[in-house]
Amino acid sequence: MSPRRSVAEARRTRERIIEHSVALASLEGLEGLTIGRLASDLGLSKSGLLGHFGTKEALQLAVLERAAVIFDREVWRPAADAEPGVTRLRAVCATWISYLERGVFPGGCFFVSATFEYDGRGGPVRDLLRRQFGAWRSRLAADVRVAAGRGELPSDTDPEQVVFELNGILMSLNHTIQLYGDTGAAARARRAVDRLLPSPPSAPVAPRRPGERGASPKPA
Repeated sequence: MSPRRSVAEARRTRERIIEHSVALASLEGLEGLTIGRLASDLGLSKSGLLGHFGTKEALQLAVLERAAVIFDREVWRPAADAEPGVTRLRAVCATWISYLERGVFPGGCFFVSATFEYDGRGGPVRDLLRRQFGAWRSRLAADVRVAAGRGELPSDTDPEQVVFELNGILMSLNHTIQLYGDTGAAARARRAVDRLLPSPPSAPVAPRRPGERGASPKPA
């Protein structure tokens, strides 16, 4: 086997391991990523599988990073080009709700599950989760500030409070879907978002000058 083919094959094997690990961790947690279980599932030797990452913790970190890429693709990217402020916040919430409704991860929101698993621990996995959540909160808060500056939300709006409530709505939606299988939960989440983020007012239509197409005739 040529060195180039060997590198490509190793890359494909690593991708298989990460993809399977993301799905498994979504259902059974990051601690469920045992080398023996993964090797058996994928038809690999334990030493061969471990050779791609070195340690179980390195595998867990790689899985978290891949989950973040998937979340970004499903939630942020479809809404990224919307008008900054309330319009983009509402678009993000719509894709966020859709992501949970569609079950992008088999066990529900990957990050909600991982946070429950690691929020009371220390170490690199928890540290990465904190950075990922921090980046997401900062992204949302930036749009809240834009919305307040443009008059779409009250000028004294606390961005951190709005982000706190948005996360609470979506975490509650995840919980209700996963634990109860409640098909009406998404509609409740949308109503909660509507109360928190009212649609921005339409831009006023400038009056037409007399004589322009569509203008009302000048009164006599």
